[in-house]
Amino acid sequence: MNLTKNQNLRRYVWPCAGLLLLLMINAIISPEFFHIEFKDGRFYGSVIDVLNRAAPVALLAIGMALVIATGGVDLSVGSIMAIAGAASAYYITKGVDNLAIIIGAGLVAGLIAGAINGFMVGYMSIQPIVATLILMVAGRGIAQLMNEGQIVTFDHPGFAFLGTGDFLGLPFPVVLVIITFIIVQLLTRKTALGLYIEAVGANPSASHYMGLNAKAIKMSVYCVAGLCAALAGMIAAADIKGSDANNAGLWLELDAILAVVIGGASLMGGRFSIFLAVIGALIIQTLSVTIILSGIPPKFNLLIKASAIIIVLLMQSPLFQQQLSQLNFWSKKNKEINRA
Repeated sequence: MNLTKNQNLRRYVWPCAGLLLLLMINAIISPEFFHIEFKDGRFYGSVIDVLNRAAPVALLAIGMALVIATGGVDLSVGSIMAIAGAASAYYITKGVDNLAIIIGAGLVAGLIAGAINGFMVGYMSIQPIVATLILMVAGRGIAQLMNEGQIVTFDHPGFAFLGTGDFLGLPFPVVLVIITFIIVQLLTRKTALGLYIEAVGANPSASHYMGLNAKAIKMSVYCVAGLCAALAGMIAAADIKGSDANNAGLWLELDAILAVVIGGASLMGGRFSIFLAVIGALIIQTLSVTIILSGIPPKFNLLIKASAIIIVLLMQSPLFQQQLSQLNFWSKKNKEINRA
């Protein structure tokens, strides 16, 4: 029992330590980094900006954590963002003023896209990377058709609030992440759903003999991922007051997968943590800010980002930790021999 508790604690230590280290580096580079001021009913500061800019990836990571826990992956979430943004923009440009209909259109688009992925993976037994790659490519084409090949701009104060508004002093995208996190966390940790997801990911055959409907569970997690991507897509569209099918959510699916992996999840499926997936998203965004503040030429950004993430992943690796322990053991042994 104690060993299990230590292992669980270790899972949380390294990602949180990595985020804390990046924050400290930013504080050294820019002494004003942690300065937060309250003005006109809203908090302002670099830390708030990090939280705000990390919101879309954090939403994607929440859904992606569930998908990866089943042993799958969703490469289409960036395209689903584009589809959801285009769906909402379509109704705005057609003169619809009802915010519920506009937001509902985006959510339904994301839910349908997630259901398509879930059906192909769960019920048609198509490899997740292949099934979601189809929508990754076709999704942007669908969004372009909805936008008639143009970058659609609009002016709807209610919808724009999703991307630029604030609630209780925080940017509204951050509030959406908190709400989504609480809902998904309650669903997966206060009901049996989380155990079912982990069981399907860890051992599909055993879960089948236990009576679990693996197909329905996979369908459900892809639907949740689609809804999370739709929220992220509407935030992106509301932020710029427009729908850009070519660039909305471009390559963010890779950041979402990376955030989940940084959070300690295995791509083979099984145990997952929504909290650590969000921490992973914050690490990615904080690292981007660190590179900018340090004044490093842009051509080195991707290389530094990849190197830092590799270090974080190595520190989480049980094998790497074991090798470090052995190295430390032999170092102490040599010191004892030299003293003798």
